[in-house]
Amino acid sequence: MRILIANRGEIARRVIRTAKRLGHETVAVYAQPDLGAPFTTDADRAELIGPAALAESYLSAERLLAVATATGADAVHPGYGFLSENADFAQAVIDAGLIWIGPNPAAIATMGSKIEARRLAAEARVPIIPGYANSQDPNDLEAAAERIGYPILVKAAAGGGGKGIRIAHTQQEFSVALTEATTEAERSFGDGRVIVERYITRPRHVEVQVVGDKHGTVIELGTRECSVQRRYQKLLEEAPAPNLPESTETGLREAAVRLAQSIGYDSTGTVEFVVDDETGDYFFLEMNTRLQVEHPVTEEITGLDLVELQLRAAASLPLDVEDIAFSGHAIEARINAEDAAAGFVPQTGTVTVVSPPTNARWDAAIEVGTPITPHYDPMVAKLIVHGANRQAAISNLGEALENLLIGGVVTNGGFHRWLIDRPEFRDGRITTRFLDETELPEDYGTEEAAAIAAFSPPGDGPWTGGDRRFTPHRADRPASVRTLDGDVLDVVPVPGTAVDGVVNVRGQSHTFQPISRSQRWAPTSGGTHGSANAVVAPFPAVVAEVHAQSGRAVDGSDPLVVIEAMKMLHTLTAGGPGVVAEVRVGPGDQVETNQILVTFEEDDPDA
Repeated sequence: MRILIANRGEIARRVIRTAKRLGHETVAVYAQPDLGAPFTTDADRAELIGPAALAESYLSAERLLAVATATGADAVHPGYGFLSENADFAQAVIDAGLIWIGPNPAAIATMGSKIEARRLAAEARVPIIPGYANSQDPNDLEAAAERIGYPILVKAAAGGGGKGIRIAHTQQEFSVALTEATTEAERSFGDGRVIVERYITRPRHVEVQVVGDKHGTVIELGTRECSVQRRYQKLLEEAPAPNLPESTETGLREAAVRLAQSIGYDSTGTVEFVVDDETGDYFFLEMNTRLQVEHPVTEEITGLDLVELQLRAAASLPLDVEDIAFSGHAIEARINAEDAAAGFVPQTGTVTVVSPPTNARWDAAIEVGTPITPHYDPMVAKLIVHGANRQAAISNLGEALENLLIGGVVTNGGFHRWLIDRPEFRDGRITTRFLDETELPEDYGTEEAAAIAAFSPPGDGPWTGGDRRFTPHRADRPASVRTLDGDVLDVVPVPGTAVDGVVNVRGQSHTFQPISRSQRWAPTSGGTHGSANAVVAPFPAVVAEVHAQSGRAVDGSDPLVVIEAMKMLHTLTAGGPGVVAEVRVGPGDQVETNQILVTFEEDDPDA
């Protein structure tokens, strides 16, 4: 079978790996920014699909089907994201005489509407959060919120990914939350309908992996915990979910199967729940009718290949999975190109070093030379570990993070290393609001890296960096330093590149380059972004909204420009009071790092 993979990056490589093992041919498609990307060279064949704009490349059903026809593909695998949960695309693939490697279009359409999904969940005796969606009249929605009781969650009825979600703690906040959620939902999904429902104060995000075939069989493969989130985007996942009462875990798994059976589900999918950590009560959240980003943790504890099960189901073969044995605990850390110390802002650049740890599974989109562009999701890899139990898995993840080296771009590795030492995580009591309620560090190893930056080669005597002293230390690697506290920091050399070395400090990689003939090194940095009397772009992005107006007085908190990069919106403010002089961009404009977006009037020294 020849499979066209209608996706990119890490998931394309993941599908290719299983397809090749099973003897299938693969066709990759790529947009212009992905020219030469690792997933395109992994495939047997790669075809240009269009420019960077998603609507003209990875989201263009017409272009994808044209490539499928031209390359003689027999099947289409959608990966996750993009068109993976688009019922019309699934039907178009089937109508073209191709095999759709995913659930039947009717199941996708049914679960694609949160309103319809809630109704079907209730019919399948799956608990749902008290809520209301019978009318979109603002007065009816507000009255429903009063009946349910505050705090209230207002969320988009269509779509996902954290878009179109607002919280109202009081009646006075409701109208603003409704307006913002409706507007964002309309812009993101073309559908402004919303649901209002009870807001659980200590919510955990727990999900159940299900797999169905076309012969009526549905099985479940246990739970996963996905509560470590920021901006409703998952950062770390584990299986099984810890600290669940036995009745809660049993109820979740049985409810997931009932729901999947009720809609004739016939592929891999995930039923997501919110669990009240105070009571153990659980409620249906949504069903994702595709492979999940976090599927590897389920694979690690079951020994199953979920992509292989997808292919079997799509080929109308029975699942043929019996006596599933669950073993140990697995954790996945999403490695994103983002600066956690700066509010998780996305980062761009070219990867100069990739050295994954040996004690972990490494599902990556990157290799040396891979450019990280602003056009797509910031996730560049997934680091997956397994242990005999949860504590062993946490220990293995800590070791893996401390041995992971990625040069040329800032990642969130240091954040993960900090996170897994938090007592709330160690105890398995993280809620989805943990990152919002916790004061995060201002540094994830950067200051320590700077302190060792100005060191000389071994033998030149002790080095001093700030208030820390370092002494030479010869280890197995060509260069290393030992702090007076006894810690050894290895600097890994990178021959044949403009980079001299990379050091891992508390899970965070830092790249070093020579700054003099004496081989004194300094960490590379993207520098600070800013300009006097102006708002500048902190990174390459697309302008989503412009609120600034010439001649208008603003204070430091007023939103002036909203930019979008790596599927995330970022609001830029003035940073201080002033009067807008000139607005230099409009919605849809592509901007580069440090490009001036808005200027301010100069202060009158005589005023």
